[in-house]
Amino acid sequence: MNATLSTTESFVLTEVRGRVGCITLNRPKALNALSLDMVRGLTTALIQWRDDAHVLAVVVRGVNKDGPFGSFCAGGDIRFFHQAALANDPSLGEFFTEEYALNHLIHTYSKPYIALMDGIVMGGGMGISQGASLRLVTERSKLAMPETGIGLFPDVGGGYFLSRCPGRMGEYLALTGRVINGVEALATDLADAQMESARLTGLWESLGTTPYENGEAVERWFQTYTQKNTEKHTLPLTEINRVFALDSVTAIVEALTGTDSDWARETLATLRKRSPLMLHVVLEQVRRARSLGLSDNLRMERDMVHQCFNLRPGAASETVEGIRALAVDKDHQPRWNPARIEDVTGEMVSAFFTSPWAAEQHPLRMLG
Repeated sequence: MNATLSTTESFVLTEVRGRVGCITLNRPKALNALSLDMVRGLTTALIQWRDDAHVLAVVVRGVNKDGPFGSFCAGGDIRFFHQAALANDPSLGEFFTEEYALNHLIHTYSKPYIALMDGIVMGGGMGISQGASLRLVTERSKLAMPETGIGLFPDVGGGYFLSRCPGRMGEYLALTGRVINGVEALATDLADAQMESARLTGLWESLGTTPYENGEAVERWFQTYTQKNTEKHTLPLTEINRVFALDSVTAIVEALTGTDSDWARETLATLRKRSPLMLHVVLEQVRRARSLGLSDNLRMERDMVHQCFNLRPGAASETVEGIRALAVDKDHQPRWNPARIEDVTGEMVSAFFTSPWAAEQHPLRMLG
């Protein structure tokens, strides 16, 4: 059984190899950034295979311009966010509703879902991999939730999975957007195992001819090819936990200012480039998310992303301005409002956590 189903422009390729559902993100020129059509293609395939007894497990990968693997998914299509926000296009809201529902589907999927997180795995790419039952990284993996750099927050369930990292790693990664490698992902519970990237193509090709008695056997088969001894990470965990446990962004900045280390100086310089408003919002997000289940967290994030584009609509949106500076005009000079971390008020932050919908009208009311 080898049926191939393709979405618009074949940005998502799906096929069944043997008894394994295989998904390839096939938009290499955009580093497999997710469009609304891609979200819908992923959702359709996963629902179809969930109810198909022939399919035992699902495996997802990305391709790059040089061939298979090498780039997983760089996130959502931020150029689309920018255009849709300025045009007041309702498909922007549809994108986030359907993307977050897809994230929930992956986290709660009834069959093994294996993410081959080779290359860039950022933003929305984390959203379609962190819910996997087996998250495999390679020596080429680069993971991040870099949203504070574009005036956004780590969504796609970011509050949920980052808040469950050890210690205060979640706050650190959420605020700074730091890129971590495969070994660091293992140390922060954002990956389950590491594999040499050179093995991936051969394993993918043999999925159709390897006999599996059940879905768990597919996972075990991948596990047998993972590296048992990886190098040690160099994350300064003690310092991260000390600084990012503090109760406010202002206190975190003061602590970094008073710490004489390369890590503190680099971290402080990074935070000074991020949206001051969203740093405060994101710290609150991660702290709230620690006590929320997945469904409630995704509903909170849906409220938050609505406010990102609607509290100050159009070009006044912090997110629209951040995307303009990074990806549209590319001047890398965002005009953040407020411009300083010290000028953000509690009222500004709390507005992001106010839902515009009654519970029975929430676009994600069906989750959980």
